[in-house]
Amino acid sequence: MQILVANPRGFCAGVNMAIDCLEECIRIFGPNIYVYHEIVHNKYVVDRFTREGVTFVDAISEVPRGSVLLYSAHGVSPAVREEARERDLRTIDATCPLVTKVHIEAVRYAQQGYNIILIGHEGHDEVIGTMGEAPESITLVESPEEVDTLSFPPDAKIAYLTQTTLSVEEANAVIERLVSRFPQIVRPPKEDICYATTNRQHAVRTLIDRADLLLVLGSQNSSNSRRLMEIGQSAGKSAFLIDGKHEMQPEWFEGVETVLVTAGASAPEVVVQECIDEITERYGATLEEVTTREEHVTFPLPKELRKLQQA
Repeated sequence: MQILVANPRGFCAGVNMAIDCLEECIRIFGPNIYVYHEIVHNKYVVDRFTREGVTFVDAISEVPRGSVLLYSAHGVSPAVREEARERDLRTIDATCPLVTKVHIEAVRYAQQGYNIILIGHEGHDEVIGTMGEAPESITLVESPEEVDTLSFPPDAKIAYLTQTTLSVEEANAVIERLVSRFPQIVRPPKEDICYATTNRQHAVRTLIDRADLLLVLGSQNSSNSRRLMEIGQSAGKSAFLIDGKHEMQPEWFEGVETVLVTAGASAPEVVVQECIDEITERYGATLEEVTTREEHVTFPLPKELRKLQQA
């Protein structure tokens, strides 16, 4: 058996920044701090910080007045920020800069009088935060079929934005239908789907024909991880999204000669290596790492945290 290890995989710059931010907050304030939603969508990461004493909440009302609160990498709406101010919370913003870019675009288009079509998945933390920037101006669509139900007049002033973690093919299918229905639609100056999402999808597409089985390390609520699994399934291959080696099933490997292993942008490398070690030990597999694109992106810690470091 052979293991193909896709590169790039795992943590992106935004996830690295958010985790570094939380670690630094623990160093400065101690572990008795709060995070609004999961810092990133990964069970291993969230469980690790929970064991250290961090509390993850789904409502600002759960945070005691005057506490330290970290906003997750997925971003939050202005209403959440206002509620935090009213509770006198000391907030640190770990929103990924690429998500912030989409928020800024939403505000700008709304101020210019555009009807904004947001391509994304209902209920995702990032989508909720983005729609909160201009709720009266934004309409969410998930599929080309939903585009057909839009009731804007043919000459309406329309722009579109996308969730940063979508499948490139999924987003393009919706965009093509939007352009067909509304040729005047305005697109963002730069693509919203993040570099890491695109690169991890490209790696799987490049390598999937060589594999019989695809294993994606990531959590079920990670949008970008699910897209990687779906690429494998669309190619007619067995593909599974797992949090770690404990979820691997022996029957998956029956008759398999080549396993492709990758990880979503919020999955730590340690879980990848544990799976590789398990497969190697169990099946005597050989290892080949294939790099399809180079990544050198980094994001600095939030300005308010850098000031605290210097104090």
